[in-house]
Amino acid sequence: MKLSRYLPILDWGRSYDGAALSNDMMAAVIVTIMLIPQSLAYALLAGLPPVVGLYASILPLMAYALFGTSRTLSVGPVAVVSLMTAAAAANIAESGTPEYLAAAIALAAISGLMLVTMGIFRLGFLANLLSHPVVSGFITASGIIIAASQLKHLLGISASGESLVEIVEALAANVSETNPNTLAIGLGALGFLVWVRNGLKPLLRRIGLGPTAADFATKAGPVLAIVATTAIVAGLGWDKQGVRTVGEIPVGLPPFALPDFDLGLWRELLVGALFISVIGFVESVSVAQTLAAKRRQGIDPDQELVALGASNLASSFSGGFPVTGGFSRSVVNFDAGAATPAAGAFTAVGIALASLFLTPLLYYLPLATLSATIIVAVLTLVDLKKPVELWQYSKRDFIAIMATIILTLVDGIETGVLTGVSLSLALFVFHASRPHAAIVGQVPGTEHFRNVRRHAVICAPNVMTIRVDEALTYLNSRWLEKTVLGDIASNPEVEHLVLMFSAVNGVDASGLEVLETLNRRLADAGVTMHLSEVKGPVMDRLRRTHLLKELTGEIFLSQNDAFEALAPEAGVNGYLSKPDITPESRETGR
Repeated sequence: MKLSRYLPILDWGRSYDGAALSNDMMAAVIVTIMLIPQSLAYALLAGLPPVVGLYASILPLMAYALFGTSRTLSVGPVAVVSLMTAAAAANIAESGTPEYLAAAIALAAISGLMLVTMGIFRLGFLANLLSHPVVSGFITASGIIIAASQLKHLLGISASGESLVEIVEALAANVSETNPNTLAIGLGALGFLVWVRNGLKPLLRRIGLGPTAADFATKAGPVLAIVATTAIVAGLGWDKQGVRTVGEIPVGLPPFALPDFDLGLWRELLVGALFISVIGFVESVSVAQTLAAKRRQGIDPDQELVALGASNLASSFSGGFPVTGGFSRSVVNFDAGAATPAAGAFTAVGIALASLFLTPLLYYLPLATLSATIIVAVLTLVDLKKPVELWQYSKRDFIAIMATIILTLVDGIETGVLTGVSLSLALFVFHASRPHAAIVGQVPGTEHFRNVRRHAVICAPNVMTIRVDEALTYLNSRWLEKTVLGDIASNPEVEHLVLMFSAVNGVDASGLEVLETLNRRLADAGVTMHLSEVKGPVMDRLRRTHLLKELTGEIFLSQNDAFEALAPEAGVNGYLSKPDITPESRETGR
């Protein structure tokens, strides 16, 4: 097997040229400017010293450049994973303590090992257990919790809590202690960042600035907010008047050290690390696939597991916390023209230089500014339109997304995700146990057969055709048996039953047993059972059974062949069905 399968850099690196270098360098400059304030802010969100965010934005990017398959994914701290890190580490120690930091670093190590193991054994498909409604609901609820959790820094008060209810109660209890200077800085930064996101670029374009320069200025908005508010606090001495600042940040590159390998600690963090791994992978691979499709490129999800695992291990070895692919950073990286994962490596160099030379300038940076940065970023994750759309499209998915949102807001992250996944699987099993099946007839003048309840089709009194629209499994086979026998009992003139298998992709042992039972029971009732449009792989398996030898009827290549053979005079003796399904009742009609 090619080594480039596990080290994609050996693939794209062979064709790396000056043009790719130029594009990657430009993208790296833009992403670095964006990533510096994000890294500081997301470390704050995770309950960690801001410098830890810089540490988590250097070696992980280097690791992804070696192992990643996406040309434009940007790895680093992200809002949702930072919130999950805080929730998991809070079970071990209080924020701000060495034990808390050790727990966050251990989370990165455990998550990294889990992801690498899943990648080696090609277990990326396990992420499919998280349905899109569950992920969407979780991210929406997380965005609301994150925004609410940052209000304490905008107000300059103390408040804590894992759920929205706890956070709101804490804010209400301490709102009287609001620091007016902190509130002024926080609201000012928040308003400025909202305006930058929505209004700065159009303004710059109107005054004649080019699209690239205008986009660059817009991405630098958070940096401008940091510079302005830091200067205000330092110049007016507001840090001595209760405005909380970042304070002293250690100068230098991340320290290389092994994470704490305490088995008791790891055992307590396993569940949290698993959630971080799966949620992070789903978020990352979704972004990577979307961006790759725009350039007609592809990614390898299983190798992405290895790449994200290596990135998290690299973060843990350099004093960082869990990381994953970020949506906003990756989109900026893509729009800036990044050609290869080397852009991430160059970004890491930029962050390293910032750690060496810029950190002393951040002493007076107010926490309220970082909180405003987080709030503006995470509110884009909140999608309250999705539940409305799902209510109209799928009640099952609506239940899943609402349960995830409500329980995440009320009882925290782990409860919300577990409930969402469990409910999705339960609803899927329930749906699979009641497959769609329809009595069909011939569309006049054609060889097509459609549902008698939806279309005016030709039917023969002595022939009933039931189209089965699901694979026959242990979940639904008994339901199908009951349905078929019920339909036959309601139509005593029927002499032939045709099971139309055009949509049946498989028949398991339980499904086979039901088919054999139906064949015998229908024969006892004087009804001959036939099959039509059986797919090749299904037929191959049926040939290894006794069913085809004992089948009372025939197997027809097409449903039209079956209808012509069993009801040759249907055009004369048959009748047209009368559709009875209205648009409002289509979901419940068979």
